[in-house]
Amino acid sequence: MSPGLLPPSEAELEASRELDALSLDDAFDVFDAADEGVNAAVRAAKPAIVKAIELVAERLARGGRLLYAGAGTSGRLGVLDASECPPTFQSDPTQVEGRIAGGPEALTSAVEGSEDSFELGHAALADAGPCDVVFGIAASGRTPWVHGALERARERGAATVFLACVSFEAAPDRADVSIRVLTGPEVLAGSTRLKAGTATKLVLNRVTTLVFARLGRVHGNRMIDLDTRANAKLWRRGVRILSDLTGLSEDAADTLLRRAEGRVKPAALMQLRGLALAAARSSLAAHGDSLRHALGS
Repeated sequence: MSPGLLPPSEAELEASRELDALSLDDAFDVFDAADEGVNAAVRAAKPAIVKAIELVAERLARGGRLLYAGAGTSGRLGVLDASECPPTFQSDPTQVEGRIAGGPEALTSAVEGSEDSFELGHAALADAGPCDVVFGIAASGRTPWVHGALERARERGAATVFLACVSFEAAPDRADVSIRVLTGPEVLAGSTRLKAGTATKLVLNRVTTLVFARLGRVHGNRMIDLDTRANAKLWRRGVRILSDLTGLSEDAADTLLRRAEGRVKPAALMQLRGLALAAARSSLAAHGDSLRHALGS
């Protein structure tokens, strides 16, 4: 893209040119119409998203990590997705991490200028390794901090994924997988926390959920590896899942879950295969931590 041309994310949306003068009803409808296209934009990027999921699952299965790297809204969404993985999938907190330009302070307030430094992004991924995937997120496609992070990842042998909401021609990259979700002009010109942010969240939802499903952390559509001891809500959810899987009453499932130290998968094997806790754990370990495979054997 020529330096003088605006990226699509900075262009004006014709329907919102008079946004400040519209009635609230009409302004709401402008947002509604604009957001209608977000799912379609994500759907159009399906081949690249699927390729990224396969890559991340393969690296995590080898003991690697998924490291999100972004600035501003993009960085915060990466940190949010990473922080939700341990309670949802009982993954190690280091298995999926979010790195954001400006560091932790940038999670709650703007750290101006940090995203413009290629060098700081380069330094932020100094610990990336050959089994890791560094997943850069930049709605505009041009954030220097993110490109610095991806460059360091390549130098250290890590796999790379890049997610942007503009075309490759508008902002090229050298990632192993390049995901382009073309959300177009925002209702508020340049505010990529809007459609681009929504699209980014949709992509990251798919990535980690389907990665951990492939790694045996999901059974059917249930969070079979949730951290039941994190809070009362998750304990109750674990009891319900175990009850559904085994046919036990919720009181009996609660008792069994306590015997299994809060872990739903070994508890289910204990009931369905008549195993002791140690044997249930051994069976899961022998089948890649997959309840489906352990039951199928």
